[in-house]
Amino acid sequence: MSAPAELPALKPVRRSAPPFPRWAPWFFAAPWLLVFATFVAWPLVRSLALSFMQTYGPGTTVFVGLANFRYLLHDELFWKALSNTVLFTLGSVFVQLPVALGLALLLNRPSLRGRAWFRLVFFAPSLVGLAFAALLVALVFEKRTGLVDVGLHALIAGWDPDFPWLEQYVMTSLVIAAVWLYAGFNMVYFLAALQNVTPELLDAAAIDGAGPWQRFWHVTLPEIRPVAGLVVLMSVAGSFQLFELPYIMFNTTGDPAGPDNSALTVVMYLYQTGFLSGDLGYASAIGWVLAILLISLTLLQRRLSRREEY
Repeated sequence: MSAPAELPALKPVRRSAPPFPRWAPWFFAAPWLLVFATFVAWPLVRSLALSFMQTYGPGTTVFVGLANFRYLLHDELFWKALSNTVLFTLGSVFVQLPVALGLALLLNRPSLRGRAWFRLVFFAPSLVGLAFAALLVALVFEKRTGLVDVGLHALIAGWDPDFPWLEQYVMTSLVIAAVWLYAGFNMVYFLAALQNVTPELLDAAAIDGAGPWQRFWHVTLPEIRPVAGLVVLMSVAGSFQLFELPYIMFNTTGDPAGPDNSALTVVMYLYQTGFLSGDLGYASAIGWVLAILLISLTLLQRRLSRREEY
């Protein structure tokens, strides 16, 4: 037998230098990091420090520890603002979102003529500036001359044209205004989710004898549940940060917080405390309590979503 041929010696492979130096990614990320640190990170740190202080304008600051948070527990105006905010949030979730889903189901029908036009009509209010929309809604709900009272007086016999929407039905007015402003925006999310529902599943359910409601409950709803969870989370977060709509709507009545503070929200109370009263420390404490509430609701929603997936 012949001796095995010797294998050629392997030459060491030299690794080429990277095309960019190690600091290149940091160089390109530096503008964003600088903006984030200046306008997000530093204000958060500063607001956390201010929440343990009491301020009398920008020149006088006194460290008070947890006194702001202890006072918050007994502050009737804060609890009034929180209850108003929760009521508006419930209205957004249980009134606005079903309306948005209903519009999406209607506009998802292939047999409906002019679907593109209807989508534009329902989505258009969300394109209007919020300040202008709030002024418009305030005029619409005016007594006697407002479009709502005039229209209902013409349609319903005996309707009082002086029906006091902005004086006695504050939360109802806010929820109706929010439905007009945001139902079309949320409709787009639901419509995109509905268009991704597998048609074969709906056809199979129809062949098995499932009715329209059964097909929606057992096929359509599970398919759009991830998007629905996202829309609910965005609606809750946006509702808890409500400020411009009631502040401008009820500013026309002489009190931005509404009669008997019935339109006062948490963010509006934060604004009044920090920028009108000058106590930035107490306002920071309100802001951090609001942030903790939103974070807790987000974590709860994620946990519920994971349970549904498993």
